Amino acid sequence: MLGTALGSHSTGQTTVTSLAVANPGSLIQSVDWLAIAPPLIAALAALAVLVTDLFLPARHKRWLGRLTAAGLALALVSLLPLTGGSPRATFCAQNVTGATDTPSISGAAAGGCSYVADHFALVFQLLALGGALIAALLSAHTVEREKLPGGEYWFLLLSSATGAALLPASRDLATLVIALEVASLPAFALVALRRDGRGAEAALKFFLSSVTATAVMLLGVGFVYAASGSLHLGAVATGLEHAPAQLKPLAEAGAVLTLVGFAFKVAAVPFHFWVPDTYTGAPLPVAGYLSVVGKAAGLAGLALVTTIAFRPYAHTWGLVLAVLAAVTMTVGNAGALRQRFDTRYSAVRLLAWSSVGQAGYLLVPLAAAGYAPTTADPLGATAAYALIYGVVNLGAFGVVAAVGRRSEAGVDDFRGLFARRRWTALALAFFLLCLAGLPPGVIGLFGKVVVFRAAVDAGLGWLAVVMAVNVVVALYYYLRWTALLFAPAPDAAPAEGAAERSAAAAERRLPVSLTATLGLTASVAVVLSVAPQLVLQVVGGSLF
Repeated sequence: MLGTALGSHSTGQTTVTSLAVANPGSLIQSVDWLAIAPPLIAALAALAVLVTDLFLPARHKRWLGRLTAAGLALALVSLLPLTGGSPRATFCAQNVTGATDTPSISGAAAGGCSYVADHFALVFQLLALGGALIAALLSAHTVEREKLPGGEYWFLLLSSATGAALLPASRDLATLVIALEVASLPAFALVALRRDGRGAEAALKFFLSSVTATAVMLLGVGFVYAASGSLHLGAVATGLEHAPAQLKPLAEAGAVLTLVGFAFKVAAVPFHFWVPDTYTGAPLPVAGYLSVVGKAAGLAGLALVTTIAFRPYAHTWGLVLAVLAAVTMTVGNAGALRQRFDTRYSAVRLLAWSSVGQAGYLLVPLAAAGYAPTTADPLGATAAYALIYGVVNLGAFGVVAAVGRRSEAGVDDFRGLFARRRWTALALAFFLLCLAGLPPGVIGLFGKVVVFRAAVDAGLGWLAVVMAVNVVVALYYYLRWTALLFAPAPDAAPAEGAAERSAAAAERRLPVSLTATLGLTASVAVVLSVAPQLVLQVVGGSLF
């Protein structure tokens, strides 16, 4: 299971198949290129797009999007050779004799290794690269319609995806911080690419709040290093456990401050205030990307530092995350309830507040891991729900991009969509029901049950009750939006001429790229709803 893969708390020992170090006596390491292939391929694709953009004529710029999608698809394929066998580790610390500090590791902690391709890393790399690929496919039409600078857009998207893929495999605090910033910095520029005033404002809010969170996190990392004497996650846990009594307050303060940066990426309250304005000002595919891939990166970092590095303080951060989860889901759903459907931007803002509420559900299994350190279920539940949420939320943003074309669309603009675009309306209805956890979106219900069970098994009954209440509250705005799709269409305009009717029909036709992407995303969600056990096979069972 996933907890076993993470597991400094695992009872068994897992031997790494490749530590990728040089011969004894040498200070030069050999690199396990297969282990680092997923983020490396994404980075090379980014460089290829950047160089190709310099020489490609303007009429052929659309090929940059296809190159981006191909690079992300190849990065996803590179995960397959890593799924069998034991975890692979590289960039491992050496002692004076040239041997690694830990020739055998426990779980994914990897002792002195900075990069570990274990099953935890593979699951979140699948989510990060898969989410980036869907966002890239959704972006093809957006870049052309909104006249965004193609070369810069695709380069930034690939760069951010590289950081998001690197972060789950990072096993020291320095690499975690670098990976988090590589994922975040290009995202600021992606938000600002819309040159309508709102993009710059949204990017500025995103940037300032992120920089503040990063500064606080770096201060915390410094405190943790001073108290533990190491940056490697496994060694940090050992150092904190045996830290002198006078350093305990420093270590505890450092642990809390370190969690701030990852809580910001997850959009946990009170670090959520940037979400609605940023999603509104960003291109819609970028908003979807931030809601899934950005959240996955923060969630992976949060899981790593808590379950490995800060394991000695499990009950402390377990309680903090439990309170954070309860407050986050409550504030997110309350913000969605307050959203008026007849205002501009209300569709994106409703999805933004919904993503804040969903972040609360994602934090529940992490909190449960602090109270149930010997079970693998809590962390598996986090990964399962993240995969489910990623598919359906990107699908919902894709439909909004297809129908609204711009983020100005309000929820009322979707009234009577079934009469105009039957399959698009059915797809959005299915995605919303999945987010609500109602049939036929069985996969959404399955995800919530898995998370709910993790809280109950860990003895967090009060958190399970708060979650159940919030799930019921969220039904109101999900079902209200779904009902609008099948409501009578607004009164038709006066009789139009042939030219006007032809132009309206052309406007209603979806681009091939959007149609194919929505069809692919909906198909995956339907398959998962028919066979939800497929998710368990990814986060547990055969792969773990």
